[in-house]
Amino acid sequence: MTEVRKGDKVKVHYKGTLADGAVFDSSEGKEPLEFVVGSGQVIQGFDEAMVGMNVGESKVVDIPVEKAYGIRDEAMVMVVPVDQVPTDLNPEVGMRMEMGGANGEIIRVVVIDIDEINITLDANPPLAGKELTFSIELVECTAA
Repeated sequence: MTEVRKGDKVKVHYKGTLADGAVFDSSEGKEPLEFVVGSGQVIQGFDEAMVGMNVGESKVVDIPVEKAYGIRDEAMVMVVPVDQVPTDLNPEVGMRMEMGGANGEIIRVVVIDIDEINITLDANPPLAGKELTFSIELVECTAA
């Protein structure tokens, strides 16, 4: 059997959990996740875990913050005057939104606080600052 190498296209079933055991994502009941190993399509720790696996093999891998979504960055929390928010939006705490960045890029944010004057938005990835655990099963591998 051939071991997975960088550049191979793989299909995997997975379940991602947090330190408290809460499931944050899973391929259960869905098609397997397909990606090219080493291409940056998945987080670094998940990518690295694939190398050396064989079809039919399963494993559990703990991914540190640095190889997952990174350390939470307080500089990515923005306070914006409420009057700059479109009036038809009706933001609520927990709502996910997209906004335009300085260079025309789309920035995904979550509303974390609202008062009469300001709305506080967090552009950190939702899993930033969290160590992740994945159960991975390699379903298919196509060599590069």
